[in-house]
Amino acid sequence: MSARKEKLRACLRCQFVQSPKDFHLKGCPNCEPVLEMQGSQDRVAECTTANFDGVIAMLRPEDSWVAKWQRIEKRLPGLYAVKVVGRLPEGIEA
Repeated sequence: MSARKEKLRACLRCQFVQSPKDFHLKGCPNCEPVLEMQGSQDRVAECTTANFDGVIAMLRPEDSWVAKWQRIEKRLPGLYAVKVVGRLPEGIEA
């Protein structure tokens, strides 16, 4: 994964951060059953954004006070945006 922010995108549903290529190849680890981004460049563009602030690296969500504060303690370990700007398109479950 590239460390340059402009090459990363955040999921608009769960705030998970990874490269557009990874969203296309694997989808979102938290939201794939709902957002179905894997294999679809259009879906990745609709359901993710490059407009986000800050990144949290979460290793053990159940033990992290930051994860509880951000309300992401039930999500998978990984990188998460602190604040995401954007909305999912209408018709997609939030």
